[in-house]
Amino acid sequence: MTTAITETPAADQKFVRGLGLLDSTMLVAGSMIGSGIFIVSAIIARQVGSPGWLLVVWIVTGLLTLMAALSYGELAAMMPKAGGQYVYLREAYSPLWGFLYGWTLFLVIQTGTIAAVAVGFARYSGVLIPWFSESNYLIPPIRFGGWFSGYAVSLSTAQFLGLAMIALLTFMNTRGLNLGKLIQNIFTTAKTGALIALVVLGIIVGVKSGAGTENFRDFWALRGGLQDVGAGLTAATAFGLFVGICVAQTNSLFSADAWNNITFIAGEVKEPRRNIPLSLAFGTLLVIGLYLLANVAYLATLPFASIQNAPSDRVASETANVIFPGAGATIMAVAIMVSTFGCNNGLILAGARAYYAMARDGLFFRRVGELNKNHVPAWGLVIQGIWAGILVLPRTVKADGSYGNLYGNLLDYVISAALIFYILTIAGLFLLRWKRPDAERPYKAFGYPVVPILYIVGAATILFVLFIYQTATTWPGLLIVISGVPIYFLWKLLGKKSSPA
Repeated sequence: MTTAITETPAADQKFVRGLGLLDSTMLVAGSMIGSGIFIVSAIIARQVGSPGWLLVVWIVTGLLTLMAALSYGELAAMMPKAGGQYVYLREAYSPLWGFLYGWTLFLVIQTGTIAAVAVGFARYSGVLIPWFSESNYLIPPIRFGGWFSGYAVSLSTAQFLGLAMIALLTFMNTRGLNLGKLIQNIFTTAKTGALIALVVLGIIVGVKSGAGTENFRDFWALRGGLQDVGAGLTAATAFGLFVGICVAQTNSLFSADAWNNITFIAGEVKEPRRNIPLSLAFGTLLVIGLYLLANVAYLATLPFASIQNAPSDRVASETANVIFPGAGATIMAVAIMVSTFGCNNGLILAGARAYYAMARDGLFFRRVGELNKNHVPAWGLVIQGIWAGILVLPRTVKADGSYGNLYGNLLDYVISAALIFYILTIAGLFLLRWKRPDAERPYKAFGYPVVPILYIVGAATILFVLFIYQTATTWPGLLIVISGVPIYFLWKLLGKKSSPA
């Protein structure tokens, strides 16, 4: 690892533009597809209670994601620099707003997601090699006392494999963009193919068996045990259904998130003013289309009660068991391992570029703003990997004495924070058109101003509902963001701005 971080003369510290349109699209799609699509539909089915509303939730997610991606294209073409969304917020509002996003990204959004995906990889590895388990401990849970009595730290074999995955991908990405790009392209192609196969085979088998006939015959009829979506509301009432659709977005939007990661790595994209907007559009369209079709496959293959009550919410595994009786769980485990490995490569590769931009502005550790001999921000990769690894270790202690994962709570907290930053960034599109009317805009946001406004209204509505009905998991996210304010002024006091990239 040390040789990867060896300093090079400042004159040689330049990013290499090595990502073409296909590579960029693979990064968008590969960062989006993790393990969520294989699991969260079971949760959503309990929240909204019918096949029709399950698909509506995913359609809303698809429209919001696509509208955001099409709007970001203008900002990406206007400012094709390393750092992406951090840069857009800095330029539209102030360095403080850019820092608050970067701070939350590093503290929880990017690193927490990396930790979650890494342990997800390890869990499904346990299907093939049972030794990898969250209850098979190398270091048993050590519980804290006092204020932290609900927490512990441990090192299970699954956590160990998750740490090894993060370390391996971090190291490989310090070796240069070409290796990271190769891994991304191979694994994104493989998991996209696996998802297409699940869709096609699921629909064919479902149509032949007629297992999902009732789902489409009584498309909107509520059924099964309905989940409380806040304040005692369920989808059994019209207003409860509306709240349920909004609350369900925390699952579907998170499964479709990370499409913006391509903006972090804009400094390494060929013809970025053309390729970044196109890759945002192509990548999000591909993934959202596959997500909708995957849910159609679930509905064609399984009775709705089986979707709602899938063991451990593994609805894709239940679907695969119907397609390949007796072998479905193993096949799906391999598919999800491929998916999560490729997803984490994209997250690790892209995230370090945002911290690089912050460091160049004197708002992060100085060494993070340097490139190694392979022209990548190796210190940013290493620090990101260390913090993501730390987030793998803490456990939450549940009421029944079992253990959860701290990063799961943190990710719940920041869904609302992430929506705030998306809304601010797209609102910044209007602000920058007013502040810099003569700036070069090779690509202008599709459907401006209607599409960006629709996104802001839709996302703000979901955010409002979450703050009212999911208070316990939204307000802490706001506190995480606010905690960055004193840190910002500390960096301003101690940091020394580097020369521009």
